[in-house]
Amino acid sequence: MKFAKENITELNKLLKGKTAIEIIAFFSDNLGDKITFGTSLGAEDQVVIQMLASIKSKVPVFTLDTGRLFPQTYDLIDSTVHKYGITIKPYFPVNTEVEEMVVKHGMNLFFKSIELRNTCCQTRKLRPLKRALEGREAWFTGLRRSQSVTRVDMQIVEWDKNSNMLKVNPLLEWSEDDIWNYIKENGIPYNPLHDNDYPSIGCQPCTRAIMPGEDVRAGRWWWENPDTKECGLHK
Repeated sequence: MKFAKENITELNKLLKGKTAIEIIAFFSDNLGDKITFGTSLGAEDQVVIQMLASIKSKVPVFTLDTGRLFPQTYDLIDSTVHKYGITIKPYFPVNTEVEEMVVKHGMNLFFKSIELRNTCCQTRKLRPLKRALEGREAWFTGLRRSQSVTRVDMQIVEWDKNSNMLKVNPLLEWSEDDIWNYIKENGIPYNPLHDNDYPSIGCQPCTRAIMPGEDVRAGRWWWENPDTKECGLHK
């Protein structure tokens, strides 16, 4: 089978009803290092890493270090690398681009407008992502349908028009309980901030704990409307 935009419908039919680890193994076996996994070290991504390690996959793993992550996230990178004997390659923003952005718009420009928040995400995330995906044909994510109103129409296999390649979402149908039951059953390391009402963790200035009853992504860019709460990685 071909792995291209025109084959997405066929791929989704083939993978319908498959487990997450079966989906991961299918693409790992067929694409090798032509598929990669970008982790933000969230709970879902830790599940994907454990599954990759359990099938001894050679799929390369990377993370986007924006320079404004929580200390706990950096600690988790080290503990994950140690536990699974893997490499998580960091991609950083270009320092001169960050310097110019901050001089022009301020250190915390993202609070000023959606446009400037998108500028920050472009500089710190999207441009490094482009470098991380060079030479690949597809990438895994830890996205779930129930996480956000912006994700309800997603499929297991999609076309990422930003990166011009396939995007594979093996945990798409998993619930929050599914994630945490799997983490506990398999002794998977996770960010301790999750135990303090941080279900979704990104950059430190743009992430807060959520209140009882709030949506799991309410703490991300909480000053914006729900339908704008994406950094551009998964539009």
